[in-house]
Amino acid sequence: MHGELMNNVMVSIDDTEMDTENENNLSVNTSGHQVPSSLVHSYNPNFEVNNTSIDLDMYVSGYSGLMRIFRLIFLAEHCPTLRIDALKLALNYIMETHNTQMYNSVHKQLSDAASKSSASIPCYDTNWVETTNKKGAMKLEKLDTDLKSAKSLAFKDCIRRGQEDLAEHFLDMGDLTNALKCFCRSRDYCSNNKNITNLCLNVIKVSVFMQNWSNVLSYVSKVETIIDTSGLTSETSKEEASLLCKVKCAAGLAELNSKRYKSAAKCFLAAHIDNFNYYEILTPNNVAIYGALCALATYERRELQTHVIQSSSFKSFLELEPQIRDILIKFNESKYAICLKLMDQMKDYLMLDMYISPHVDTLYAWIRQRALRQYFNPYKSADLRKMSAAFNTTTAALEEELIQLILDGQIQARIDSQNKILYAKDVDQRSFTFEKSLKMGKEYQQRTKSVILRSLLLKYNISVRQTINQPLVQSSDQQSIACK
Repeated sequence: MHGELMNNVMVSIDDTEMDTENENNLSVNTSGHQVPSSLVHSYNPNFEVNNTSIDLDMYVSGYSGLMRIFRLIFLAEHCPTLRIDALKLALNYIMETHNTQMYNSVHKQLSDAASKSSASIPCYDTNWVETTNKKGAMKLEKLDTDLKSAKSLAFKDCIRRGQEDLAEHFLDMGDLTNALKCFCRSRDYCSNNKNITNLCLNVIKVSVFMQNWSNVLSYVSKVETIIDTSGLTSETSKEEASLLCKVKCAAGLAELNSKRYKSAAKCFLAAHIDNFNYYEILTPNNVAIYGALCALATYERRELQTHVIQSSSFKSFLELEPQIRDILIKFNESKYAICLKLMDQMKDYLMLDMYISPHVDTLYAWIRQRALRQYFNPYKSADLRKMSAAFNTTTAALEEELIQLILDGQIQARIDSQNKILYAKDVDQRSFTFEKSLKMGKEYQQRTKSVILRSLLLKYNISVRQTINQPLVQSSDQQSIACK
């Protein structure tokens, strides 16, 4: 809904701004430009990773609520060696909720997995399912009665709390749709900014579980507007700083899954570990990994040095993930072979992360291509044999990569295949600068005319409407008759 609304109000004058944003983000194109084929990597949702080095208890200990269950189920789907243990642990966490439907589903997966091995699994607990269903129905009836009572007394605060309690119960039962509806209904009964921000955080949380990223960004912007208008005081500064940290992390997650990687990096880099308290969605380790990989893929060397490596706030996140920190440092020092080797070592771990997994291949490809461009940028020619050694690959494989980059226009160069040398194309900087200046002047002139035309149309309330069965453009005879 949010995306459709934005598309409806968009006008042609904003096309240039959209193009600029896409260039900065190196994202999947939304403005009609062709994305280079080397930047497009399809995601196979049925992949499998054989990794036994993950300690499941440690892996989910940083999360709370539904998120640890979702992550365990995702890990079980894609890691056969840990499937049974992950499903057992997920089953234990599910039994702390009223979500009997998820219990049935996970236990069936566990039975199917155990049938292929000799592992022992817990028996299906019919008594727990029946008891939990009864308790859930009784609690739902009680909460509904309390809400009706509050509505009859017209107590706004009681109605709001009733809607929130009902939403939390639906969430505990695994009914995300009704949970979202109840949280949204409480909006009419919010009496202050604190109530509204709590509502927005709840909607953001459920939207993340539902992977409704446009809704996440919509409510993030509402929270940021409230924070900007309310201002910080000594009493509320810590609370609002924590709130801002949460919405930045949620926005980063939404931008990441919308494939706007540079925007995602900016959001994650804006988080502060001192104010971090968002374990129902992310851990500080997630912030370090997501932010660093998105920055590596989209930031120039100077930006990477200033905003990531030397950032006092993000440095605290990087200390939790030493391997990611080493990757950043080696990349910045142009030690690409070590950097890429470290990245390959942690790829399996990243593939088992439910949010970064669909983007790992794309981000890795972008990072490698950026490394190739940065390596060749200072030189007029480069020996492919030395370059392949620097990237820990073969000369033939490197040549194929460079051909693709040249075809995509990411490197202005030509390859001497016989002597294995990469030559930079000679560019007349004087002519290039003049052409760029003329192009910018024409674009500015066009934008200015568009703005003037739009302002005049608005000023004189001129609009063009096409009635049914009436052609948009009249013929010359019709125009002459109309003039007479």
